[in-house]
Amino acid sequence: MKPSIDDVAEAAGVSRTTVSRVLNNRGYISQKTKDNVYKAMKEINYIPNDLARSLFNKRTHIIGLIVPKTSNPFFGELAFHIESICASFGFKVLLCNSVNRMDKEEKYLEMLLRNQVDGVIVVTYNRGIMNYHRENFPVVAVDHYLSEKIPVVGSDNYDGGKQATELLLKKGCRHIIHINGPIELETPANLRRKAYEDIMMENGRTPITYEVSNTFDQQIHRELICKLFDEQPEVDGIFASDDLIAASVMAEAKKRNKVIPSQLKVVGYDGTETGQILLPELTTIQQPIDLIAKTAIDILLKEIEGEFNDLPLETCLPVTLIEGGST
Repeated sequence: MKPSIDDVAEAAGVSRTTVSRVLNNRGYISQKTKDNVYKAMKEINYIPNDLARSLFNKRTHIIGLIVPKTSNPFFGELAFHIESICASFGFKVLLCNSVNRMDKEEKYLEMLLRNQVDGVIVVTYNRGIMNYHRENFPVVAVDHYLSEKIPVVGSDNYDGGKQATELLLKKGCRHIIHINGPIELETPANLRRKAYEDIMMENGRTPITYEVSNTFDQQIHRELICKLFDEQPEVDGIFASDDLIAASVMAEAKKRNKVIPSQLKVVGYDGTETGQILLPELTTIQQPIDLIAKTAIDILLKEIEGEFNDLPLETCLPVTLIEGGST
């Protein structure tokens, strides 16, 4: 039989109420009494009931995190940093992989709400889910717009697109093509495309963007890249909207005996630790993933404390150009 709070009280020589106050950090309790209670808990192997404590404190100290796919290096690294930072604040994280499906995301959100999480951090393309719009429910989005009232945190996508395009022009590329997701997606990442188009036109060049219909399907990546090379034989520079697409570009270029960087220069976007290990030669725009995680949590914690006014609705964090052998 599991030891109870009454067993702790008896072992510590205090009242049941005192044990409860120690566990819930309520009222003044001397350090000696706290030490006696924790010593008794350890001796009889008592494990506090988090659910009961959450009902008492009106907090679960659990945060929900919904991402499209943790196998993607960016989302996996983001989840790692969010979990680590949350742990330092005494919060646990319930991680949900939506595979970018609205039905799965709706079910996950329903599950998180049933578990009375204190707040949710969302990385999604599914803006139509209305439960995010619950009044005074703490929600922060990462690099995607959920609504006009939900804060979004991400990198400075415009500056990243600008740096990538300017570098390719500086390196002498004359036929630069951009690969991005569907323009109809309401995401700050579209600013990478906007910057590319602006810089190309400022330099008297015609911007050409190829859209990947599903940014998480590697087969679709490959098919689109093959089409690009077939239709644009003069291409000598490619700015890909993420490092996985850039890696697929470099693999297909190798198959076609295009030498990088003398015949084709490639710039990616994300700069994850995994990407730098597996493809160190790739020039990329590095997002500050750890800072994105920290900023999202800082805003969420303020919302959890009831501070919904005067929060920044959009936060753009600085990117870094990392030059490798692909340019």
